[in-house]
Amino acid sequence: MNQVSQQFKIRSATPTDVGAIFSLIKALAEYEQLTHQVTGSEEKLQQHLFGNRLCAEAIVAEVENKVIGFALFFPNYSTFLTKPGIYLEDLFVLPEYRRRGIGKAMLIYLGKLAIERDAGRLEWNVLDWNESAISFYQMMGAKVLPDWRTCRVTGDALSKLAIMNDL
Repeated sequence: MNQVSQQFKIRSATPTDVGAIFSLIKALAEYEQLTHQVTGSEEKLQQHLFGNRLCAEAIVAEVENKVIGFALFFPNYSTFLTKPGIYLEDLFVLPEYRRRGIGKAMLIYLGKLAIERDAGRLEWNVLDWNESAISFYQMMGAKVLPDWRTCRVTGDALSKLAIMNDL
């Protein structure tokens, strides 16, 4: 499934896109002032998107054969709906290519993919300070859930959790 406009193209990522996607991940981290959290590598991304054990999928946005945006996503599951879903981990378009409908086209692409896969929902998180993204997502029909907070266990805390004794 490709989506083409006169100015850009949205398509599934291929192994040759991994370098560009990883560069965009670093640009996203810089935009969010989180570069210190980028500890992964292009090689790991390649393995997780196209290796033996697939962990995620990606789509890319191209302008004149240059990858200028990406969305990385993976399956999740809703016990209440008893249906699979799609969790959008990141969607990013380089700042100089924004306001051209590229982010909107990527969300529409993922919405169509969710319907095609009989998913019960498409969901993601947004940083509370990113008001332009929140407004955009609401304009696209997303509901920002005020009562939910993301919980995360990583690094040393994850290692400690894994060795805790049952009480």
